[in-house]
Amino acid sequence: MDSLTQIVLGAAVGEAAIGKKIGNKAMLWGAIAGTIPDLDVIAKLFVDPVTANEVHRGFSHSILFSIIMAPLLGWCVAQLYRNKEADWKDWTKLMFLALFTHPLLDAFTTWGTQLFWPLEYKVSFKNIFVVDPLYTIPFLLCVLTAMFYQRTNPKRKRINTIGILVSSFYLLITLGMKWYTYQVFKISLENQHISYKEIQIKPTPLNSLLWTANVETDRSFLIGHYSVFDADKIITFSEFQKNHQLLEPIKNSALIPRLINLTEGWYTIEQKKDTLLFNDLRFGQMGVGAHTNRFVFSYELFTDTEGRLSARERERERDPEKAIPLLKTIFKRVFGNKL
Repeated sequence: MDSLTQIVLGAAVGEAAIGKKIGNKAMLWGAIAGTIPDLDVIAKLFVDPVTANEVHRGFSHSILFSIIMAPLLGWCVAQLYRNKEADWKDWTKLMFLALFTHPLLDAFTTWGTQLFWPLEYKVSFKNIFVVDPLYTIPFLLCVLTAMFYQRTNPKRKRINTIGILVSSFYLLITLGMKWYTYQVFKISLENQHISYKEIQIKPTPLNSLLWTANVETDRSFLIGHYSVFDADKIITFSEFQKNHQLLEPIKNSALIPRLINLTEGWYTIEQKKDTLLFNDLRFGQMGVGAHTNRFVFSYELFTDTEGRLSARERERERDPEKAIPLLKTIFKRVFGNKL
């Protein structure tokens, strides 16, 4: 999830752990600990984009990391507040909960987390977008409200608990939405007599009402969208050829299996003049219209100065003037207006 959401979650679990003993300091250190796992993004400063994406949500998002770091961080903070209400065990408890709930929440997103590192298996339920205001805003309001009560006031604990319960209930709702929309996609494919190997569905940006499906067939991937407000359940799928044969001349490069593993096999290849684009389909497209063909994550393959095959992330559109119409299109589609 985004940094703000992880800060809010960390603050809430910090308060739940030892807030009654130390007040807002529990929220502060819970918020800090809740951001620590995402420090793995610093890897981008030292390694290539593929390696950085392989590292992201790896060791720092594992149960093992939480177990190792919690007592160390707990001891460090305990030294700052000697002879206070909380001891090393209290701080260790806070640190573990804040560190562990971070990857636990991330496991509900598309990217997933290696909770059981060093095993390569990623836990990914794909039922919430990495930024979802309906999850974060009510949670944030509860945490901010709780801050203004004395640590011994029972209302403080009650309000903080409400925030945790409401956000958790919302996660359960999105799981239900995923199950429902999966059935809609599956029936639509069957009604259209489309043979397929696998379906992956996930919510579109900033909401849990409009869902998108990646459907694998023998030679291509199909992508379709369905909103719970759609008047009918007839889904139009856009087709994207796999074009995996374009990798044939470079298939012996060590980079190719790494990219395939990173995308979990959900990728297409595009030829743009003399450049090959390796598209990661797991995170969807830049938009929801039928004519959208640009993917959020895409790598340009090139030969570096030493003659090795390398990859760099394709430059994304960062023009705010273009982003606003894109968001308007998404929310128009959310409310059942087919494009």
